[in-house]
Amino acid sequence: MKPKRILVIMHESLIPPATLEGMSQRDVDECRTEFDVVSHLTSAGHDVRCLGVYDSLTDLKRAIRDWQPNIVFNLLDEFDGLVAQDFHVVSFLELLKQPYTGCNPRGLMLSRDKVLTKQLLAYHRIPTPQFAVCKRGEKIRLPSRLRYPLFVKSATDDASLGIAQASICGDVASLRQRIQFVHEQASSDALVEEYVEGREIYVGVLGNERLRTLPIWELKFGNLPEGGAPIATRRVKWDRRYQARHGIYTEAAHTLPEGVVAELHRLTRRIYRALHLTGYARVDFRVMADGRVFALEANANPILSQEEVFARSAQLSGLSYDDLLARLLSLGTHYQATWRVGGV
Repeated sequence: MKPKRILVIMHESLIPPATLEGMSQRDVDECRTEFDVVSHLTSAGHDVRCLGVYDSLTDLKRAIRDWQPNIVFNLLDEFDGLVAQDFHVVSFLELLKQPYTGCNPRGLMLSRDKVLTKQLLAYHRIPTPQFAVCKRGEKIRLPSRLRYPLFVKSATDDASLGIAQASICGDVASLRQRIQFVHEQASSDALVEEYVEGREIYVGVLGNERLRTLPIWELKFGNLPEGGAPIATRRVKWDRRYQARHGIYTEAAHTLPEGVVAELHRLTRRIYRALHLTGYARVDFRVMADGRVFALEANANPILSQEEVFARSAQLSGLSYDDLLARLLSLGTHYQATWRVGGV
C-alpha cells in the first residue's frame, strides 16, 4: 500500500508511548490497542500522527485542515465520557468530507443502542432472547411475559460494564434489585432479557457492501467458582488474574455442528446489514446445546489490539495484523459516504 498521512484519533488519556518497556501490565492493557495500531502503521511506512479527543472537536478540525490527512484511523469509542455519543464524531468527519476507518454514523448509532438493536433484530426475525426495557426515572414494572432466569444489563454501556453474577435473576426480588442497581449505577435504562444457557460465540466481519466473515471464536469459561454462571462479566473479560485463576480464555470454536457454523455466518451477515454497519464489527451469540442460535448484540469497531479476538480471528483467516490494518484503511478509503454520492 502506498504510504499515507494517517491521523489516529483516540481518547486523550490513551495516546501511546514510544515503547511499552517498564510499564505495568495494567498500564499496558489500557493503551494496548492504540500502541499496536500506531506502531504497526508507522512500521508499514505511513506518516502517522496521534490526536487525543475528549469533549471538543476543535483540535480535530484544526488537524484535518492544517495537515490534510489521507484518512483518519478512528479508535474512539466514546465522546465526553459517553459511549452512545461516539457516532457524532464520525458524523463530524463526514461533514468535513474526511475519509475514516470503521463504522459509519448510522451503524454506530444503531448498534450502540442495545434496545434499538434488539428491536431491529426482532423486526427482521433474527433469533434473539425475548426482552423488555425498564426505563430509568419511571416506576419499575416487571415484565410478566418473560421466563426466568432473566439477565439484566445497561441499555447503553458496553465492555461488560455493570455485568456480574448478580445480573442473572431467578425471582422477582432479585430482578427488582438489579434493575434498580442499573438505574442508579449506570444512570441508564435497564435491558431485561431471558437468559440463554449455552456457548459464548463471537463472529467478526469485514466489509462495506461485500462482506467477509471471519473464523468463529469462543469464550471458554474454564472452572468458574461454584454456582457461577458462564457469562462475560467485567472480571471474566478484563481481569487477568481472575482469568488465570479460573482458566478463562478465548480460542477458535471447535466441535460446532456444520449447520450451526453456516447459520452463524449467515446471521452475522444479516445482522451487519440490518444495522447498516460498515468497516468492521463483531457479533456476539449464544449457541445452546441443541444447536439453537441466539444473537446477543453487535459491536461496531471492536477492540483492535493484536492479541484480542478480532485480530486473532482475522489471523486465522490468513490476514496478518498488518494486512488487517491495511484492509481497514482500504475499506475506509472506499466507503461511499453521503458526500461522495454523485461524484462529489
